[in-house]
Amino acid sequence: MPADPPRRLRVVGNSGAGKTTLAREAARRLGVGHLELDAVFWAEHWTMRDVAEAHALLRDFLASPGARDGWVTDGNWNSRRGELLEDADAVVWLDYPRRVVMARVLRRTLRRGALREELWHGNRERLRNLLRREPDENIVLWSWTQHESYRERYAALASSGDVPVIRLRHPREARAWLESLEPGTPGRG
Repeated sequence: MPADPPRRLRVVGNSGAGKTTLAREAARRLGVGHLELDAVFWAEHWTMRDVAEAHALLRDFLASPGARDGWVTDGNWNSRRGELLEDADAVVWLDYPRRVVMARVLRRTLRRGALREELWHGNRERLRNLLRREPDENIVLWSWTQHESYRERYAALASSGDVPVIRLRHPREARAWLESLEPGTPGRG
């Protein structure tokens, strides 16, 4: 008899890799709740939410009926989430080549800026931020400068054996992994 499939997943990777898109679809296919960690940790006006308040939101989500049978979260936030998601069955790591991530984050940023898409709590990306030289204010620079850092962090996690890591190195691998999850039923990792 096969092992039980993962029902509590953390999707991680560089900004612009497609974490939220993959996490939403995985949650839909598994029939479990989804939580975007950016919506938890960012507050209005691009301010960081108080850690205690963010942790309360995370605990509320984990206790909600939608997350009772499992959950999928997306986002890194390792320094702020504490141990609240440590019981994940697996970590899905989007470890795409830098050129793929950069093309995606640039397209996404241009679309969001041009269409003034609301992200969380009234926050919107601004096209003028693409001219800023500080990675904390320019998501494209952030993605460029953090690429190796995330790669090192999640390679170390995979090597540690603390939690199974599903490493997806290209969008084709991500699509194949998603297709292995049967809609509405427990998936296979």
